[in-house]
Amino acid sequence: MSHSWALALVLLFATGAEAQVGSAIPSMPARSDSALEATTTMLASELRCPVCQGNSIQDSPSELAQEMRSVIRDQLRAGRTPDEVRAYFVDKYGEWILLAPKAEGFNLVVYLVPILAIVVGGVVVVRTVRRSTTGPAQGA
Repeated sequence: MSHSWALALVLLFATGAEAQVGSAIPSMPARSDSALEATTTMLASELRCPVCQGNSIQDSPSELAQEMRSVIRDQLRAGRTPDEVRAYFVDKYGEWILLAPKAEGFNLVVYLVPILAIVVGGVVVVRTVRRSTTGPAQGA
């Protein structure tokens, strides 16, 4: 019988101490949780899913993408900046993990080739139209 009283007292003190500890720690405002989720979503939208490489980890249903979103959330909660979180994933997976690579060095090709293709295509179209509208050259 004395054991049950001792157990009851231990449980009473443990739950009372837990309640005091919980009340001593101020709760985080809901706004910071929504800001954390918004930043997590933004970063997850910028990173490529290693499983389904055409999707961001935000859009991917894969288990790995869910784990990566959790890592992002945990790192942001730990006080890391979005740039530090991006750098973490680039260090771990390489720069291909970024859906929009930085516009520097060799990555400039990704940004310049479409522009160049449009310019060259426009020149080809203009020349073709001019040739077809002038007709064949008249000879003597």
